[in-house]
Amino acid sequence: MKRILIINGHEWYPNSQGRLNEKLTNHIKKRLAGSYELKETIIDQGYLIEEEQEKYKWADCIIYQTPIFWFSIPGKLKTYFDRVIKSGVCFEQSEQYGRGGLFKDKHYMLSTTWSAPADQFNSHGGFFEGKSLDDVLFPLHRTHAFIGMKPLKTFSLHRVAKQPELPEWLTYLDIHLQEVFDLPKQKQQAPNIL
Repeated sequence: MKRILIINGHEWYPNSQGRLNEKLTNHIKKRLAGSYELKETIIDQGYLIEEEQEKYKWADCIIYQTPIFWFSIPGKLKTYFDRVIKSGVCFEQSEQYGRGGLFKDKHYMLSTTWSAPADQFNSHGGFFEGKSLDDVLFPLHRTHAFIGMKPLKTFSLHRVAKQPELPEWLTYLDIHLQEVFDLPKQKQQAPNIL
């Protein structure tokens, strides 16, 4: 795996302006730079469909950095999937439904931010009725399975609106990226939060 496409899936709203998502996206880029070739798409800034399709073909791995709005991805990111993931580009007809993906040697990673507390997952008394984070993200995982991609371990941050803890979150993200992408260990230092 040498080429990574990073997609910032945030959609601007007055009460969700995307600063955290931007910081996390920039941190991912900074951490992977030097070890991987990188390209980026910022959904809220617009895109050209054919250019994005070429990025999908180019990438060995796609990282989606996105908030979760009402238990799903922002509308603009869903529209991006609707426009970019097309037959003949990302998948083809198959005798067995969902097995015609053209990206069988590619991976993806979901990196998500939630208002929901982490303890609401995997708990039968929790809001998500015992479902794991990846169970709740099942439609995203199936979208990528349909085009043949394999998942890397999901990253998530919780209670981001009520308990912002950016330095700790960047440390968690570093640990996750180091594990998933086999990056060299960084010297422990205070994260740059400006």
